[in-house]
Amino acid sequence: MHGERSLTDELSGTRAIGAIVLAAGQGTRMRSSQPKVLHSIGGRPMIVHVLDLLATVSAERLAIVIGPSHDAVREAVAPAPTAIQDPPLGTGHAAMAARAQFEGFAGDIFILFGDTPLIRPETLNAMSARRAEADRPTVVVLGMRPARPNAYGRLVLGPGGGLDRIVEFKDASPKERSIDLCNSGVMLVDGAKLFGLLDRVGADNAKGEYYLTDIVGLAREDGGTAAVVEGTEAELLGVNDRVDLAAAEAEFQRRRRVAAMEGGATLIAPETVFFSADVEIGEDVLVEPNVVFGPGARIESGATIRAFSHIEGARVAAGAIVGPYARLRPGADIGEKAHIGNFVEVKAARIEAGAKANHLAYIGDARVGAGANIGAGTITCNYDGFAKSHTDIGAGAFIGSNTALVAPVKVGDGAIVGAGSAIAKDVAANALALTRAEQTNRPGWAEAFRARRRKADKKA
Repeated sequence: MHGERSLTDELSGTRAIGAIVLAAGQGTRMRSSQPKVLHSIGGRPMIVHVLDLLATVSAERLAIVIGPSHDAVREAVAPAPTAIQDPPLGTGHAAMAARAQFEGFAGDIFILFGDTPLIRPETLNAMSARRAEADRPTVVVLGMRPARPNAYGRLVLGPGGGLDRIVEFKDASPKERSIDLCNSGVMLVDGAKLFGLLDRVGADNAKGEYYLTDIVGLAREDGGTAAVVEGTEAELLGVNDRVDLAAAEAEFQRRRRVAAMEGGATLIAPETVFFSADVEIGEDVLVEPNVVFGPGARIESGATIRAFSHIEGARVAAGAIVGPYARLRPGADIGEKAHIGNFVEVKAARIEAGAKANHLAYIGDARVGAGANIGAGTITCNYDGFAKSHTDIGAGAFIGSNTALVAPVKVGDGAIVGAGSAIAKDVAANALALTRAEQTNRPGWAEAFRARRRKADKKA
């Protein structure tokens, strides 16, 4: 099947895309029991960002190269196939581990890294376009010009501007170290030639490892060419420690904020708003300062999210107002023009159109009908120590302040629950429910009480 695809692609001017993702590193500098590539950017593991990137270029053949003890990585990337590198003998050796997954594949193969999660789809497309040019370079290398080249390998260009060779920093001469065009490690290689080139890579270098970069010189020895496409330093940030992780998170957040604003949302203080990777935010959404959008947040057009709110796994419909200081937990569904106010927490509950819970309430495992009003201090007592139960509040109902609704319970449409009640039985539509004790007033009692206390104090 792949042979037929490759022939068709050649005739049409396009080629099948495959990818090898190198993710076998132990990440010792992270000082973590978790494999490095599973640390998150924007609430999503770095390796998943890389897989999402490859989906944008329609990669049809994948291999994720992992270490022998990285079962958690295998689970995170499933159903993508994995290959084991054992022992770790360099990047060339790691790429070789993926040979079986590319049997019979003659398309183009990207080689990427699981700890470099911020590459843009446009950059991979530029590499594919360069590979498709008339000279058909065997290898296209992604380069960059970092502000501090430090220990990056250097890209040495030939007289015509093609890539002559890649020199690892430890093996570079002073003149070569002065070159500012650096190797990111990312490549696009002719899949029909990749593994033959890798078979010839040796380990005669300062590290005693099999360098993937050696395939450039080998391709040139075979009469082929190599080319360079440049990316930005920010997108090619590799994560080696927690400091790098924070830098990558900052770049991710910068991009997400720009995307939200370019998509029509207003962020009053963008630098204080934080996004997870899968957040959806519509046009004319207003976001005040210090808001966190966790995984699964969906904000529809025209909603307002006031300051210091946290939203995760929740939908906010058009025209709704949330916050300030509100928390929407997974399963919260806030209807059109509903209001969720300060210090209100909603979990696994549907708040229907126009309903209001303006302050100091907990609504969990519940439905609040259209136009209902939830008073301050109201809570749904949804957990009995063993199971969660549901509370249903009808349209137009009014729940007085400091009410406890003991689930399972239903308050009918238009019903009123008096303040300070504990409701454990269903309330009929349009009924009034009260459970507080009858008030008793004792005239003069307070004055007599104070007199008794003063007399007692004097005796003491």
